[in-house]
Amino acid sequence: MQFLRCHLPMVVVTLVILLAVIFVASDRWRRGALFFGGATLLAAAFRLCLPTAQVGLLAVRSRPFDVAALGLLGSAIVTLAATISTVGVG
Repeated sequence: MQFLRCHLPMVVVTLVILLAVIFVASDRWRRGALFFGGATLLAAAFRLCLPTAQVGLLAVRSRPFDVAALGLLGSAIVTLAATISTVGVG
């Protein structure tokens, strides 16, 4: 039970990333990129809200660094995916 509690946030983030890969593989790259960015933001939220003992592999550096890095990366991915024009993509 302790193992599951420790790694559950990482499993959830991994499942969302897997869903993003499925979208990209089925030619839904924008939706896949949004899900990937969402997974990164979800990882930042887990790292911010949960104690270090419960986030498992999501804890890499200090909490402020992890939250800032994941939040910045996730926001950039979501922003890029949402603003790229599909005009001319055929």
